[in-house]
Amino acid sequence: MPLLPCLKKKKSPGSLGKNIFQKHSPPVQQNYQALLEMCLKNKQLFTDESFPADISSIGTGAILKKLPRNVHWKRPHALHRTPVFYAANRKQLDLCQGLVGNCWFLAALQALTFHQDILAAVVPQNQSFERKYAGIFHFRFWHFGEWVDVVVDDRLPVNEAGELVFVSSVYKNVFWGALLEKAYAKLRNLQGVSVWESVHEFYFGLDKDSWSEILQSLQLVKAFDRLYGSYEDLQIGQVSEALVDFTGGVNIRIKLPAAPPDLWDILTRATYSRSLMCCQTQLGTTKVLKNGLVAGHAYTVTGIRKVTCQYGPENLVRLRNPWGKIEWNGDWSDRMSLQDFKIHFVDFVICKLTPDLVSQEDGKKWMYSLKNGRWVKGSTAGGSLGLSKGMFWMNPQYWLNILASEDNKRNLGSCSVVISLMQKHSSKHRNRAPHLFIGFSLYKVARQQEEINQKLPPAFFTRHQPVNKRQVFLDEREVTCDFHLEPGVYVIVPSTLEPHQESEFILRVFSRKHILREMGGNASFILSKEIVDRYEGKIWEDFFTKHFEQRKSSAPIPENEDIVSKSDLQTQHDLSIDSETVSQFILCYCHSIRNATARK
Repeated sequence: MPLLPCLKKKKSPGSLGKNIFQKHSPPVQQNYQALLEMCLKNKQLFTDESFPADISSIGTGAILKKLPRNVHWKRPHALHRTPVFYAANRKQLDLCQGLVGNCWFLAALQALTFHQDILAAVVPQNQSFERKYAGIFHFRFWHFGEWVDVVVDDRLPVNEAGELVFVSSVYKNVFWGALLEKAYAKLRNLQGVSVWESVHEFYFGLDKDSWSEILQSLQLVKAFDRLYGSYEDLQIGQVSEALVDFTGGVNIRIKLPAAPPDLWDILTRATYSRSLMCCQTQLGTTKVLKNGLVAGHAYTVTGIRKVTCQYGPENLVRLRNPWGKIEWNGDWSDRMSLQDFKIHFVDFVICKLTPDLVSQEDGKKWMYSLKNGRWVKGSTAGGSLGLSKGMFWMNPQYWLNILASEDNKRNLGSCSVVISLMQKHSSKHRNRAPHLFIGFSLYKVARQQEEINQKLPPAFFTRHQPVNKRQVFLDEREVTCDFHLEPGVYVIVPSTLEPHQESEFILRVFSRKHILREMGGNASFILSKEIVDRYEGKIWEDFFTKHFEQRKSSAPIPENEDIVSKSDLQTQHDLSIDSETVSQFILCYCHSIRNATARK
């Protein structure tokens, strides 16, 4: 799509290559306290216009076939004589799944109920249907590196009999679970800031009225009218995602068919360190198996116990089905032997608030660093090492200095390090935008290169092998690996599996003591999307590698004709490069020089 005429008048190097309508934005946060006070002052119940009580908040796809003929939206006072928001008794916190296939969400939520302090961080306890009641509630979720507050009204979808259509409590007068599910549906695919704020981040110089006129002329405003997800968006998901959204913790995933020999020790440490644990059964054609387990279903691990029987000691795992019924009917009833656990379940997820579990060094402090990054087509979307075709070095690079802690100095041992890479959704509806395959490579840097500030060149990656020789690329939101590293300097290179794939991401590092920073900063060049699309499949990457990779802060700024005449791009490959394209090349080059000079 050609640039709008008004944009051509006010271009900036920073705007090149930014696809503003695919950028993930932080959620819009309504002010709960201000809204509550306004409703109390006006003596009215809160109505959330951003998540209306109609079919748009439920969904428009397959979920419609599951709904009862008539769905009504009612507040808890219309459903029960004495509604209660929250119950202090843990047994009264048990929940039952509704029509949405979100057992993954409910299994994670059920795990929270065993840790009241963690649950209180997600579900603020000073809310009720009596004191200061105004039909408004709020919940807190960890959303890509920050805690966000999500406000909802208490209108809930019910059938003709007045029964909740979605999540309900075992005790029918308790409504915290139903309201939390509504808040999570609202958050799940939230695209946060306004159109103006998102655009202005990349194209400065235009006032808000000018942008409003532009967007209206392009009929783009309607695309941003609805900034929230729906109940249907919870239909498919991963229990590991929900656990992180509730805690901001780090996940450890174990494939049970290939479980480590010390699985019971891991379970024991996880239990005593108050980790949240869930598991999942294998997909199958039969929904409910003869042994009482449900195929392709998420369960909550609620506890472990070691018992002694006539045959000797037995390690037992206790599970709970989010449905609130249909339980394991094999040996040990509601518990299961560790051996059966490994046979009948495929995935086991442990969510730890700190990664102590991995290192077996409980009770000691960990450092935590988070960096935001982005893969941009034509700039930083180089792809994985095996599929990048020489562009791997273009990916974002992060300098990681692992420092020896006092324990490491005494023991002269390696340091436990956990690295987590998480991609952000660019789509409001998560199930319509599948995850990219993502992963990262970790390289040890030689002593003479430890103080380098610029990105490592292509030659480095052809001469060196990554520390993680078997890189893991998964089409999931988050990829986490743990390492035992000697103190020293390393470089983390996060990437998608295929080159030219765009997404934002966050990189998290946990260790006893480290320093993490991005290499190169804004010095890397960025092309606009129309130029990348025009030359995709050709060798423009070679052009940039040759002319910009080795740039120096003292290098003179060349004229347009100099770059074109000195390059082989046009003469050997018969490509027509117009003046607009060359101008953007120069802007990228000049912007890189300015950044390099500023850093010096």
